[in-house]
Amino acid sequence: MLDIKDFSFTENQSSFDFKGFLLKVSSYWKWFVVSLVIAFTIAYQVNIRKEKIYEMESSIVVKDENNPFFTSNTSLVFNWGGTSDKVQTIITALKSRSHNEAVVKKLNYYTDYLIQGKYKLLDAYGQVPFYIVIDEERDQLAGIPVRIKFLSESEYQLTVNFEANEVKTLVYATNSRGSKLVRDSEITKKYKVGEAVDLPFLNFKLQINEDPGSYVGSEYYIRFNDFDGTVARYKGIDIEAGDKAGSVITLGLQGTNKARLVDYLNATVEILRKKQLDSKNQFAINTIAFIDSTLLAMEGQLKNTERELEDFRKDKNVFELEGGGEKLTERLSNFDIERDAIERKMVYYNSLSSYLRKSTDYSRLPAPTVAGIDDPNIVGNVGKLIMLSTERSEKAYSLKSEKLFKEFDKDMEAIKQVLLENIKSAKGALEYDLALVDRKINEAEGTIKKLPEEQQELSKIKRKYDLNDNIYSTFLEKRSEADIVKAANVSDIEFIDTAKDVGGGLIGPKTSVNYILALLLGILVPLVIVLVIALLDNTLHTTEEIERLTKIPVIGVIGKKNTENNLAVFEKPKSPLAESFRAVRSSLQFLYKKQKAEGTKILMVTSSVGGEGKTFCSINLATVFALGEKKTVIVGLDLRKPRIFGDFNIENNIGAVNYLIGQRSINEIVQGTHIPYLDVITSGPIPPNPSELILSDAMGEMIQELKEMYDYIILDTPPVGLVADALELAQYCDATLYVTRQNFTKKGMLTIVNEKHKRGELHNISILLNDFENLAKYGYGYGYGYGYGYGYGAYGNSYMEMELPKTFMGKVKSVLFKN
Repeated sequence: MLDIKDFSFTENQSSFDFKGFLLKVSSYWKWFVVSLVIAFTIAYQVNIRKEKIYEMESSIVVKDENNPFFTSNTSLVFNWGGTSDKVQTIITALKSRSHNEAVVKKLNYYTDYLIQGKYKLLDAYGQVPFYIVIDEERDQLAGIPVRIKFLSESEYQLTVNFEANEVKTLVYATNSRGSKLVRDSEITKKYKVGEAVDLPFLNFKLQINEDPGSYVGSEYYIRFNDFDGTVARYKGIDIEAGDKAGSVITLGLQGTNKARLVDYLNATVEILRKKQLDSKNQFAINTIAFIDSTLLAMEGQLKNTERELEDFRKDKNVFELEGGGEKLTERLSNFDIERDAIERKMVYYNSLSSYLRKSTDYSRLPAPTVAGIDDPNIVGNVGKLIMLSTERSEKAYSLKSEKLFKEFDKDMEAIKQVLLENIKSAKGALEYDLALVDRKINEAEGTIKKLPEEQQELSKIKRKYDLNDNIYSTFLEKRSEADIVKAANVSDIEFIDTAKDVGGGLIGPKTSVNYILALLLGILVPLVIVLVIALLDNTLHTTEEIERLTKIPVIGVIGKKNTENNLAVFEKPKSPLAESFRAVRSSLQFLYKKQKAEGTKILMVTSSVGGEGKTFCSINLATVFALGEKKTVIVGLDLRKPRIFGDFNIENNIGAVNYLIGQRSINEIVQGTHIPYLDVITSGPIPPNPSELILSDAMGEMIQELKEMYDYIILDTPPVGLVADALELAQYCDATLYVTRQNFTKKGMLTIVNEKHKRGELHNISILLNDFENLAKYGYGYGYGYGYGYGYGAYGNSYMEMELPKTFMGKVKSVLFKN
């Protein structure tokens, strides 16, 4: 039995050959080139078609702006809260739907101004010479561009193209949608600048900007978009609070038009500043309204008291009447003012207590100081309650979080309970003060009752007048204070940097990123395909794969055929392919010597299935024996599918079949060839019983006669994977060559051969790998022989006719394999 060690011509390689893997991948270089060309073409088209993306920024600071007119003597308090709370509130407000609706509406951003670019319509906001004043109460065409072409400085042509008979419309005043029927596919009309466009689906006026420049003959487009959709785009404004300075907020917005971004960022801050200042002044506004209503009532009372005092003084000696009770009257008036102050506080407390228990909206509470209350706990808690109530009502339009509203309600409920306890305690103290003042008034009134009646009457009227006058003066003073404080209030939001186009801001498209992605995809896609092909491929590629699947030795590797017919060795005797057959011949001779075979040597050539090059190998092995001046004969025993005759230009009229059935003698079936020392016995006519003929005694007789005539007998047999004929012939052979073909023979076929070899049906068997292409595709070096002694150095070139690589990649591979 032949030992596999006798044919171990190469060392075992590692489980993963990285160089081999790269060489295999490189064999598909055309795929990679095509993939990269396609990927870079797509990336280029995307880059040139995609609009440039800009990002504009502005920054603001949130402060606790103290009113410059607020001092310890000021009776009204309007400052409360903290900066940290305001920052989060402002960030939430800037992202809220209601706030962004106000900004979009102010800037009319639902109207697009466009110009025709190379590939599509481009946003031309800030670049067109006109602006549109729409009628918000009437329908506007939704989403379809309206072309505006200026025929002169005062006249333009309006064109609309329709793709359907029904178009969608928008009414911005009610934010509603509708539809209109149109009869024509295109409408073209002329209008004067400033003239009302009155169509069922368009209602606006076009006005020219100041300093519009030259625009006659130019074409522009306008488009009306959905209001809610426009607001939703701007709600995505990027807002970040500073890490180091928590009161600094940076606003960022991305888009294709820098002028539009700049206007939006500045407008959103301005609107928020005004809204915040109005909210800040709400306390003062509530107080002023309360004071105004009180002054209106007090003014009538004061006039009535003044008229009553004047009527009483008529026809009387006032100096004489006042002489006896002036000091008492003044004293009582002071007591009355003190009592009124206490009663006003009691009334405010009762009113506030009732309001707290019955109402949930505390944003309209007046300042406690209007009633003379200066308790810091009550003043501060009323302010906090107003602030929380106002903030809750604002967030109701932008947030749908029940959890957040419950937190607001919880905080307000806690403040309300504290206020109610403060009110209860304060009222107890006031009731004590009121009782004390009433006792003093009763004592003074007891003294006055001792005066004459006219003096008592004068004192009563004067007390009423002094009281009303004092109340009126006090409220006038407080209103003046409220007006001063309100006028001096400033917003807590200030610009650090307004948004401004200074020439930068470009952030996309990322052309370099697209090209990098194209490079990665251009390589990855064919690489994945190659890997999938490799995983799904179940054919043999290398000798190492054969050695992993069987213990049968590999006797040689045959390269790809380089001639039109099968006589490759005879036509190119110095080619690498011819040398590979000579290497096989040398290995066979070594095998025969080891077996001590004498006389004629019989070699059977078989394969798994048809198409693996069994006949090609038989012819060229016979040729190398014949070229060595050894009498050689090829016997075509593939009786079902004869092929061997065509390459020698001989007929298949008679052959082995004729001998086996007794029609012809051995000399009659042997046919000479144009190759010296090489004869051929074709299979002859196709018999109906080929297996029986091969099993017949005549087969043994034919082999015996041929052994007497030739040095080497090559049996070209049927495939062992299809029929059993070759197994019957194995008994006559000294050696068997099992031909496999690269990228053709299935790996599972070796299992069949292993079983037959194990059972002894095939003996002295060796494997021949045929049609071995440039092995870079499968991870191995360039060369055809498997153990023969010629290479690609200067020595080898003198013995072989080298085939120079014709292609660029062929040259590259030859260099790689040479190294």
